[in-house]
Amino acid sequence: MALQKFVFKPGINKEGTNYSNEGGWFDADKVRFRKGRPERIGGWEKNSSNYFIGTSRKIHVYKTAEQDNYIINGTHKKLYALNGNVFNDITPIRLTTSAGDATFAATNGSSTITVTEAGHGAVQGDFVTFSDAATLGGNITATVLNQEYEIDLVPSVNTFTITAKDTSGDTVTANASDSGNGGSSTVAVYQINSGLDEYVSSTGWSAGTWGGGTWGSASALSLTNQLRIWSIDNFGDDTIAVPRGGPLYYWDESSGVTSRAVAASSLSGASDVPTKVLQIMMSDVDRHVIAFGSNPVGSSTIDPLLVRFSTAESAVDWTPTATNSAGGVQLSSGSTIIGAVKTRQEILIWTDAGIVSMRFVGAPFIFSFNEVATGMSLIGPSAATTAGGTVFFMDNGAFYQYSGSAQRLPCSVLDHVFGDFNHAQAYKVFAAPIPDHNEIIWFYPSSDSTEVNRYVIYNYLEQTWSIGTTNDNFARTAWNPAYMLNKPIAASKYDSTDRNYLFNHEVGHSADGSSFTAYIESSDFDLDPNSEKYMFISKLIPDLQYRGSSDTANTVSITLKGRDYPLQDLSTLQTLSVTPSSTFLSTRARSRQGAIRVENNADNFGWRLGDLRLEIRPDGER
Repeated sequence: MALQKFVFKPGINKEGTNYSNEGGWFDADKVRFRKGRPERIGGWEKNSSNYFIGTSRKIHVYKTAEQDNYIINGTHKKLYALNGNVFNDITPIRLTTSAGDATFAATNGSSTITVTEAGHGAVQGDFVTFSDAATLGGNITATVLNQEYEIDLVPSVNTFTITAKDTSGDTVTANASDSGNGGSSTVAVYQINSGLDEYVSSTGWSAGTWGGGTWGSASALSLTNQLRIWSIDNFGDDTIAVPRGGPLYYWDESSGVTSRAVAASSLSGASDVPTKVLQIMMSDVDRHVIAFGSNPVGSSTIDPLLVRFSTAESAVDWTPTATNSAGGVQLSSGSTIIGAVKTRQEILIWTDAGIVSMRFVGAPFIFSFNEVATGMSLIGPSAATTAGGTVFFMDNGAFYQYSGSAQRLPCSVLDHVFGDFNHAQAYKVFAAPIPDHNEIIWFYPSSDSTEVNRYVIYNYLEQTWSIGTTNDNFARTAWNPAYMLNKPIAASKYDSTDRNYLFNHEVGHSADGSSFTAYIESSDFDLDPNSEKYMFISKLIPDLQYRGSSDTANTVSITLKGRDYPLQDLSTLQTLSVTPSSTFLSTRARSRQGAIRVENNADNFGWRLGDLRLEIRPDGER
């Protein structure tokens, strides 16, 4: 019998059949490639035990001049500023009512409270805080009423319902004595309308969420019935933020973390501040605030191809004059701006028809705009990112990089991604760099999922690809490389609750203290493709590097699989347990075609695969 060394080609390749990719890797999860070798990805842990409400679609991290770190987190329900371990709610206020405008009505035996307020403007999922309300006479006390509530249903333009709770969040049921209306002093403070957690591409009676509007009324596309995607940047120490399609908001860091963001149009010196914007960005060198897709000056209707910019050093002065640098340019091709990213000496803008390069040139034009690519676009507003001065992006059917010109990336998992993709939820796709590993990761929804449930990794130095799923507590909806925090940070998504967390990644080897499964599986191999002979495997000599623990009991499973013909299902021939002290393992595995799967489920160590050797001999025909 002869020992054979198995050295598989780096990267996952799913562009052909399993058999046609002999000598390569065909499937994986939670595994990356480094210097051509597969290894288990790093672990993750909660950034804080505190949670935030809603699904995050944007995380922005920055450091102030005084070296304070801020994480600004935009969800479909809230806007947060994290400084330390506390999620400070900085969601802007939409409306503060006069005393007595809001009244309450309870029903004996029910926890549902009906709030009446003429023209409240609220939608399902909005948050409102009541103060100065009086008891209804029974269990629904002033303490129960005077707190923040999430609106359950909106039966009419003048009413909505909430679920009564105590200050710990437990439900409170009204009794027969709760006959009052809360008195004449109640003040209601409404936060801005919440957005949707799902993309809606149509209008009518089926659009939006149940209970989100008046019974029998059709839904039109608007800020409140679209997927809530925030764009966030910092203006010096402060924060600028836009919910896609909404107004520009400004948060003054010097006012403290208990202060809220406000409409930039309400600030001193405000002039023609955009009220409808697709994306906002701060131009670092020249310090202009740039609105991509905006309402023109003097209009309240959005122009999805209009790029407007404030005068330099101001977030609130947007009126073009002879003495300032404010202005705007309408892009000449396409029908809408999809997204934009900053890169070296330029900003790239994707329309649905191509890519435009925006560069600062100074007076009198301020910025130049040049179309640099056509026939490609961006699959979603967050599907592009920058690493090492190169922009990487995903369009509707391929991956690209841009460093002066756009080049399509050869991709060995292209059909795996786009052949099983939910294009209806494409705006949920997001890209992020993992700088320590020279990687770009894209998270995306498969065809049978309305939420992100898969990812694909590209190593741009080694030009290898890997794939995986978001199981094992790996569901993510936003990501930031967080260079100043040393580790990437990402937002979770739990289906059972709106209480979500931020996680630090590439930390340890566990899924926040729990185990997670990582595996890689080879394509088929055979003894002689021109022969009917079987192969018999009698010995395995493993080659593994164990990382993060010296425990001799740490185990990695190596499974030998086989089948007789390419269209048959692979069956497990034998599973071998490999520890740091393993030398060789005897086996009795027989098949015409074979495959190798390396796998473990652990919370205390990682592994890196070397070269496996198998003792193989011919074993006759069937």
